[in-house]
Formats: sequence, C-alpha cells, structure tokens
Amino acid sequence: MRLDIAYDGTGFSGWAAQPDRRTVQGVLTDALSTVLRVPLRLTVAGRTDAGVHASGQVAHVDLPGELDTRVDGLLRRLNRLLPADVRVRAVGRVPDTFDARFSALRRHYRYRVSTAPYGAEPLRARDTVAWPHDLDPEPMNAASALLLGEHDFAAFCKRREGATTVRALQRLDWAPADGEPGVLVASVSADAFCHSMVRSLVGALLEVGRGHRDPGWPAALLTRTARASEVLVAPPHGLSLTGVDYPADDELAARADTTRRLRVAGG
Repeated sequence: MRLDIAYDGTGFSGWAAQPDRRTVQGVLTDALSTVLRVPLRLTVAGRTDAGVHASGQVAHVDLPGELDTRVDGLLRRLNRLLPADVRVRAVGRVPDTFDARFSALRRHYRYRVSTAPYGAEPLRARDTVAWPHDLDPEPMNAASALLLGEHDFAAFCKRREGATTVRALQRLDWAPADGEPGVLVASVSADAFCHSMVRSLVGALLEVGRGHRDPGWPAALLTRTARASEVLVAPPHGLSLTGVDYPADDELAARADTTRRLRVAGG
C-alpha cells in the first residue's frame, strides 16, 4: 500500500522513529497498527529532520494478504485516529515492486524565507524563516546554476557512515512567492539528498544573497571531501518536502535495483 502524507514538522523530532520521542513514523505506525490490528513497518521516500515539513511525502507498507479486505475505508479511519499535525492524504494499492525509497526518481523540496521588516506572516511563521538581511535573488540564482548536475556534495552534508554524498542536483532556483511581499522561495530537486544537504545549500546561498560571498563560492566547495564548517545550516522550519516522482509501474523494479546498486557502489 502506498500512503501520501502531509505533516507540520514543528512538533516532531523528524520522520524516523526514536525511543521516547514523538516522530512522524512513530505516530503513523501506531495509528496503522491500531486500525489494522497487526504490527506494521513503514518505508519512506525521504527521512525529514526535526522541524521539517511535508506536503508530498510518500511511504509504503506491506500488508499480509488477509488484511486486504480491511483496506476499504482505511483513509477515513486512519485520519480520525491521527493527530491534527499529520494527515494521510491518499492510500492506494501499488505493485509489489513499488518501494517508496528505492523506486523514487527524484524528490522535490521548497524553502521559504521572508526578508520583510516584520518577519514572517503569522499564518506562515511555522514554515517561513524570518531572515534579517536583504537578499538579492540574481546572484543567488547565478550561484545555484553552478551547483546543478552530479557532484560529490560532501561539503554540504552531515556525514553518515556508509552513505554516499554523490547526488544529481536537477533543480535549484529562487523566485518571489506570489502575493507575498518580501518572501523568496527556493525550489530544489534531486535524485536523492544526503543528510542536511538542502538546508546547507540554502545556507550557503543566503550568504551569497546578502552579499557576503561571491556567486562562485558554493560551487568551489564541491572540491571538498568533508563537510565545510563555514557553511551555515539554514533553520529546519523553512523546509518542506513537496513531492516525490516515480516511474511507470513496469519500471519500478528496475529503478529500485539501479538505486540500490548506486548506493552500494557509492559507499
């Protein structure tokens, strides 16, 4: 079963289940297990950090055959049990070859920053960072363009043992938010992201936008083999996972196999 999920990350210690901490995975797993009356395990497209939001998260769960008849009406039953800050927006059967993590072609994120003198609008304060400096989107976009393509993003990632930092960055650009004076939105897409990569890229580009760094500086860091300590990690609450792309059903297995091989080959 595929689950399409949205959540306000403010009250969560990230996606991944942790002992004695409130997490999105923990809350969802508890609700699913209660409704279906069996213990279940969720696999997610992209693990988000504490405070990061999602409007387009995707997860899958493998159900025993005898539970198939209980799926009808699951969406309403599940959301009645879930807290208000997490919603399952859709539930549907998918082929056995579907893997929310490894079958994904790309993930899409947005990062919101307000440079208005009063900060973020009250109704957007949970998902918009109040930035106390003016930002020029022209050098920010020039710097962003130099980062596109497949690179080792070690300088922008928190190292995880056994995890590759090579990623294919497919989109990174900044634009004013429609109807929101002073708000800039970064749109970021890649085949996958390593730990804190988006927030580190945003942090570096904010320094370019305020005039403290040259547009070529973020790309120059791609020669590093370890995290760059001078790169600011932008606050988590400005970041939202907005979507995950998957291939056609008959290509799911091949995509998952390719992704697994790449991860192993890359460490």
